[in-house]
Order: sequence, then structure tokens, then C-alpha cells
Amino acid sequence: MEGITMGVPIATWPMHSDQPRNATLIKEVLGTGICAREWEHRDEKVAAWMVSEAVRRLMASEEGRVARKNAAELGVAVRRSVEEGGVMRKELDEFVDHITRQ
Repeated sequence: MEGITMGVPIATWPMHSDQPRNATLIKEVLGTGICAREWEHRDEKVAAWMVSEAVRRLMASEEGRVARKNAAELGVAVRRSVEEGGVMRKELDEFVDHITRQ
């Protein structure tokens, strides 16, 4: 969540639990990151060049440029949504009003 809110791209590396789903969300749905390591390879040893390649793809490729752009735009939208008058703020205020009615 922090990476999305701050508008930074994410290199996913799913290892367990909900991480494979989150990796798909980041890469394919939101378009705000890359997959550094596929879920299918989670049990294989990791070499330094694999980490280096993931960072290079994220920071110096067209795929990474698009992910960085999308991440920055999404970050702005998320931050605006929680400001006074933002969509999330309005929804939260309405929810609190609803549950505190007497």
C-alpha cells in the first residue's frame, strides 16, 4: 500500500500467501510495476544478477518507464482521494456518519 500511495513503481517478488495475487494486481491490473520473479520459481535460488536485472528493467526500460509513469499518476490520485473533499474522504465521512447515528 505504501508504494502505491507514494507513487513509486514496484518490483514484485511473490513468495507466499496473497503475494501472487498482489503481484498480478500491481503488474497487470494497475500497471505500476514489474515482476522480478515469477511465483512458479519461488523455490529456486536467487542470484545477484536476477536482482540487478529486475532493477534495470524497472529503472531503464520502456516497461519500467510505463510502470513509473502509471505509479506516479496513481499515487497522485490516491493522495487526492483522501484529502478534504476527496472521494475516499467523502466515503469515510459518510460511513462514520452512518454508524454513529442514534
